[in-house]
Amino acid sequence: MQKSIILSTVDGKPGKPGQVYYPIVQHSIPRPTPDANELLVKLTAASLNHRDVFLRQHLYPGVAFDCPLGADGVGIVTAVGPHVRDPQNWLGKRVILNPGIGWRDSPDGPEDPTGYKILGGTGFYRKGTLQELITIDESEVEAVPPHLTDAEAAALPMTGLTAWRALVSKVGEKRSGKGATLLITGIGGGVALIALRLAVARGADVYVTSSSEEKLQKAVELGAKGGVNYKEEGWEKKLLEKLPSEKKFFDGIIDGAGGDIIEKGTRLLRAGGVISVYGMTVAPKMPFPIQTVLKNIDVRGSTMGSRREFKEMIHFVKEHKIHPVVSRVLQTDLDDIAGINTLFDEIKEGKQFGKLVIEFARDGESKL
Repeated sequence: MQKSIILSTVDGKPGKPGQVYYPIVQHSIPRPTPDANELLVKLTAASLNHRDVFLRQHLYPGVAFDCPLGADGVGIVTAVGPHVRDPQNWLGKRVILNPGIGWRDSPDGPEDPTGYKILGGTGFYRKGTLQELITIDESEVEAVPPHLTDAEAAALPMTGLTAWRALVSKVGEKRSGKGATLLITGIGGGVALIALRLAVARGADVYVTSSSEEKLQKAVELGAKGGVNYKEEGWEKKLLEKLPSEKKFFDGIIDGAGGDIIEKGTRLLRAGGVISVYGMTVAPKMPFPIQTVLKNIDVRGSTMGSRREFKEMIHFVKEHKIHPVVSRVLQTDLDDIAGINTLFDEIKEGKQFGKLVIEFARDGESKL
């Protein structure tokens, strides 16, 4: 048997969405054996996402109480299935897991008629990265870029994929590269920060928003040209004043909050600009004023990404030696429920600047 972290019901019954916060508990599950084209991966690090908190709040579809949590993971291949091509190429290799299945290369969305299935915590894909060992098809992993630590690699999958699609596939190649001027809202979260890293590496001038002056300053240190506090009245006007004289408006906006971003974005964007929305944490609906239509602004929803986009993102990170921003690494094992809970608390309270990572103690090592 192997250890895993799962959700537990409250008093034996599922709770009401948004009114419950499920405990996490350690659970023993069978040790997997790789089948056919599968790899057996000993996980060395995993990171948390807002999705994991939403699962604990029953705000995500398909919540399961017998499936390990976690969509982001990295590890070492320790065994291979009987039909794996070139087994010696895999054994001992550090690999990073594609966080979802059912979407190969279509630019529009998942090809699988049953939809895209994400690792961790649901009945749709009954595996997760908060477990010791995982089997995964050899086509669903990439070699870890050698410049990344295990913790950095574990911080990359879900946020990196989401940011790459929102930035490159949705804002567009030309609007997100050299000479482009972009706004990334809510800097401090994992997607926004890796989007900043990717956009700067692509040659774009990037500006950011946050409610924290400290986070704005950290973003500048990571390559942002400047930023404003979105809680200040008229922040969009102040942001436009920061642009160089030859640049009157932004080319694209990458947003994970929703709220009034379409209204504000219409004032910020050039005609034909793009708002790429990967989340709506403020509210599930946004007003769409006629001015947006008259200015030919495109509003494009973006969620996760395809296997092809995942490969492209990993290749770009390797080529440009990009380091994901890691807020904190907890070096421990799956016995440490109290320690892991502190990471969930930081997400709930919005304290982190970057990803929160669990780096598992190696065999024979003690917890730090």
